[in-house]
This record gives sequence, structure tokens and C-alpha cells, in this order.
Amino acid sequence: MLKIRLSRAGRKHVPFYRIVLTEHTQSAKHGYISVLGHYNPITKEFVLDKETAEKHVKNGAQYSDTLKKLLERNA
Repeated sequence: MLKIRLSRAGRKHVPFYRIVLTEHTQSAKHGYISVLGHYNPITKEFVLDKETAEKHVKNGAQYSDTLKKLLERNA
């Protein structure tokens, strides 16, 4: 099953997250299929390629719980 979830990047005390499409058994950091956007919690910048994300959701992918909350907050 494919998941759309966050993958942490950045350095210590300066988080930055990529929104990635990955197999649910793989590591989000190294085993992702594609990058769909990014999220910066410090500046609250949220960018998501909604067209591609919705295409994957229609084909069976699921959002992670954290990403669902972010989508509701930034809709």
C-alpha cells in the first residue's frame, strides 16, 4: 500500500519536511518514490502538488494522519 507522508530533512533544531510518496513498509527518508511537496514548520510554508497527490489517492494511496491534519489546516 502506498502512503503519502512526511520525511524529515534539515538540520538540528531547524526542521524541514518533504511530502513523499512511499511504500508503507519502506523508510520515508530513503525509500520514497517521488516528492510531492514540502512543509516548513518554522515559517508555516506548505506546498503540495495537489493534482498529483489526488491522482495517487484515487489509485489507492493514503495520507498519513499528520498530513491529513496539515491538509485540513491549510485548505
